[in-house]
Amino acid sequence: MAKPHHLTDAEFQSVVIESQIPVVIDFWAAWCGPCRMIAPIIDEMANEFEGKALITKIDVDNNPGVASKYGIRSIPTVLIFKNGEVVDQIIGAVPKSQIVERLQAHL
Repeated sequence: MAKPHHLTDAEFQSVVIESQIPVVIDFWAAWCGPCRMIAPIIDEMANEFEGKALITKIDVDNNPGVASKYGIRSIPTVLIFKNGEVVDQIIGAVPKSQIVERLQAHL
């Protein structure tokens, strides 16, 4: 069973920007209640989209660089990247169907 890739600031360029497939990034923190609500959704998506999209998570407390670069002020925030560019943004705890639908538009 695939799991989300735990991303760091240091590997952002090679993992996200240079990816040949769309990348979903869940910006989260351990203390964030709504982040814990969508964590199982992100876990399920990692398995369901294996090979079609890269599902990742980045802890904003331990990796503030990427969050700062993309102006993340509220978590959870999910960004969808395609060809190294942000193509969609979802803020807050939303139903799985909404995240999946937005991702499928970029596959």
